[in-house]
Amino acid sequence: MGDGPPAQRSVALLLNATYEPLCVISIRRAVILLLTGKAVCVTDGDGLMHSERQELAVPSVIRLTRHVRVPYRAHVGLSRRAVFARDGWRCQYCRGPAETIDHVLPRSRGGPHAWENVVASCARCNHRKAARTLAELGWRLHPAPAAPRGPAWRILGHRSPDPRWSPWLGVATAAPEAQAA
Repeated sequence: MGDGPPAQRSVALLLNATYEPLCVISIRRAVILLLTGKAVCVTDGDGLMHSERQELAVPSVIRLTRHVRVPYRAHVGLSRRAVFARDGWRCQYCRGPAETIDHVLPRSRGGPHAWENVVASCARCNHRKAARTLAELGWRLHPAPAAPRGPAWRILGHRSPDPRWSPWLGVATAAPEAQAA
């Protein structure tokens, strides 16, 4: 999604009626919500969509017209790609380019498969570390791995956000007009 230029993005940010970010949806779903009157366009994307009788700007951010109550999800799912994104695609041992993930406390020694125990690693460091602990090697991690936090991680996960989404991903409860005051 976020790897191409903005014109190639095929997703939009969906906001609740209170401007709280809810999720990322396909452009097709966003257009359906707009055409059925269930949402309004807040920020246009790049390009236009055409039908036989209508022309519509491709939406980048849309807002629901009615408030939807959504249970709060504090948990960010652990995935290989999300670990790479959290660690900036860098090996957490040598700061080189990351290719693999490594369990800080090896699974063979009872280490859990959890955010606090998984880091991005280059193949060389992962191989050198093998099933040993950091103390045995004299290695240290700075900073200690932790689960990602904040609305951007809950909404986007490992995706890179469209720059037009930043006003809503930073402050999740206030309308953009209120943020400027």
